[in-house]
Amino acid sequence: MRGRWMQAAAWLLLSAAGAAQTPPASSAPPGPLERPVLLIIDVQNFYFEGGTLPLAGSVKASLQAKTLLESFRAKNLPVIHVAHMPKEKPAAPDPLYSFHSNVAPRPGEAVVIKHYADAFRETDLLDRLRALRAETLVICGMQTHMCVEAAVRHAADTGFRVVLAEDACATRDLKYKRTTVPAASVQAAVLAALNGTYAKIAAAAEIAAALK
Repeated sequence: MRGRWMQAAAWLLLSAAGAAQTPPASSAPPGPLERPVLLIIDVQNFYFEGGTLPLAGSVKASLQAKTLLESFRAKNLPVIHVAHMPKEKPAAPDPLYSFHSNVAPRPGEAVVIKHYADAFRETDLLDRLRALRAETLVICGMQTHMCVEAAVRHAADTGFRVVLAEDACATRDLKYKRTTVPAASVQAAVLAALNGTYAKIAAAAEIAAALK
């Protein structure tokens, strides 16, 4: 009995060692997308140069989001723009809260206003998606570690298939105590945490190519 236990323990140790040496899954084309809806989260002026919270690579990310947006428009597929707004409306419209020109909504495209990180919280987003009979959510936007991640997790837990456009998202440096975490590391950590469990991670061009 003791010999069998020792063999089992050795097998578990060897398996764990092998798993530790296995590289993480890399991004790959997402495959056919069934009933896709594009969700563009918080690509607003305050995340760009001159705004109150500029992100690393926000312009490049917005251009990749534009690639997705144009692809969805060309195929007449549904698009939902999400904007984060303060609970207390300013006396006059604040241009910093406007959508960036690279992904500005066209007349008739859906816009969801949120006041929390999670785009589903206290909004009609889920009702809109159900009305569209959506099965796949293609998500991009800002910030990767906050509102994008919150939407990805909520959508996946609700039962949607989620595809996250890795190059159409942007984030920033974060600090914890005396440690500064560079934006690139924040981005990689979030994508690694979501990949395969909550979302399929792919480049915007790969997602666009997979649209029917």
